[in-house]
Amino acid sequence: MVDMTAHLNTLNTALQGKGHTALHMLEDVLAFQRKLTVLARDLQKGTLSHFPNLREFKQAHDMINSEYLHSAIIAMQTSFGKRFCEFREVKNTLSFPVTPLSIDPSLLNTTALAAVSQPDLEMELADIADKDIWVSKFRRLTADPEDVARQKAVLAQNHRWSDIENLSEPDKLVFETWNAIPDIYVNIKKNALGVLSIFGSTYVCEQVFSNMNFIKNKHRARLTDDSLRSCVKMKVTSYSPDVQTLCAEVQELKSHLPS
Repeated sequence: MVDMTAHLNTLNTALQGKGHTALHMLEDVLAFQRKLTVLARDLQKGTLSHFPNLREFKQAHDMINSEYLHSAIIAMQTSFGKRFCEFREVKNTLSFPVTPLSIDPSLLNTTALAAVSQPDLEMELADIADKDIWVSKFRRLTADPEDVARQKAVLAQNHRWSDIENLSEPDKLVFETWNAIPDIYVNIKKNALGVLSIFGSTYVCEQVFSNMNFIKNKHRARLTDDSLRSCVKMKVTSYSPDVQTLCAEVQELKSHLPS
């Protein structure tokens, strides 16, 4: 139980935080399901490479019920499959913002995006597929995040955690690519940005409630709804204003007093 909880905590940590797309989170879940197969095989063989606490217990007591533990992991894997089966069905749709030209448009589910015309989307994809300037942009959709992931792995290996924070967010790179696509491909853009804007979890919502409870306490109970809303926005936003530019745009106040 201790070892499995540690593996689940690793997954839980990966799913937390801001900026994760639904595809990013689904990939983490699917990867964990695949890891459960590795864990089950490890138990079956008795090597216990991924169960350090269980291995220590076995060495001390020389007995564990491997069959029961193996069946528990298989049951967990089955449960994961049932819970996330609907996400598996729409994986092509969630993958569209990253691999738009390699997905059959007929497999896309655009029912939740009323502003997207499926027939027009198919025609736009056919039109853009041979435009080298935009095809190269789409290739960067995977190349740039891969480069960031590679740099992150190297920095983590060298324990340079502060440098990792300075790296670009992979999901941000995807948004920047789609913002560069011209508006003549409006259905492609709306579909991609619509999928990217899907909330993968309630993490951000829960964080807002936590911040709101922190701001509005017994010492500041007289906050109005408007001021509370403004405080919450300031607390959770990632927007960083350019103060110097804003100050430069403000007209200098002239004195009306007689000289």
